[in-house]
Amino acid sequence: MSIIDFPPPAAPIKVLLVDDHPLLRAGLAEAIAGQGDMRVVAEAGDGHEALAAWEASRPDVTIMDLAMPGMCGVEALQSIRARFPAARIVMLTTFGGDAQVRRALEAGACGFLLKSSLRKELVQMIRTVHEGQRYISPEIAQQLASHLGASLLSEREVEVLRCAAAGNANKRIASQLAISEETVKAHMRSILAKLGANDRTHAVTIALKRGIIAL
Repeated sequence: MSIIDFPPPAAPIKVLLVDDHPLLRAGLAEAIAGQGDMRVVAEAGDGHEALAAWEASRPDVTIMDLAMPGMCGVEALQSIRARFPAARIVMLTTFGGDAQVRRALEAGACGFLLKSSLRKELVQMIRTVHEGQRYISPEIAQQLASHLGASLLSEREVEVLRCAAAGNANKRIASQLAISEETVKAHMRSILAKLGANDRTHAVTIALKRGIIAL
């Protein structure tokens, strides 16, 4: 009698969910539970919990919200990958602004998914990322492509623009940032040039749309 050795079944893909909205996590968990090749091994409500949950569960794929109170998604991504460089993390967002996407990708994100696309893209995304590839929603990829080659604002320029968005004049911005008013004007000229904006109001509008700043 011959005995046929069948390969052992593949272990399910372990998924960590990180989002400050329990209902969203519940919806993701329910969708994943319907798949035989993946399972949720842990959940976290913020970036600090995410680091502890990753260390405890060692997931294959982490799905993490970009915008969370306290430690934001990008900061949590950086913290996790600083300790676990092989971590495969996909960021969730409600909009397709390119600036935060680029920042997250530079920090090592394996993908980006719009929350509005979760129903149709979630399962495919998990399998794609688990196989070692990147996954970026088409809408987000289009945003990245439309700003390809564009210069990102420096950290100081972002600070200046954030102050301007709050309605502060140059003199007040200079006082808040402990720099001269002339330096503020120089930063603002650079901001307008980089964003292709006509004035500071236009620059704020563009920056909000691209996710460079948030109100």
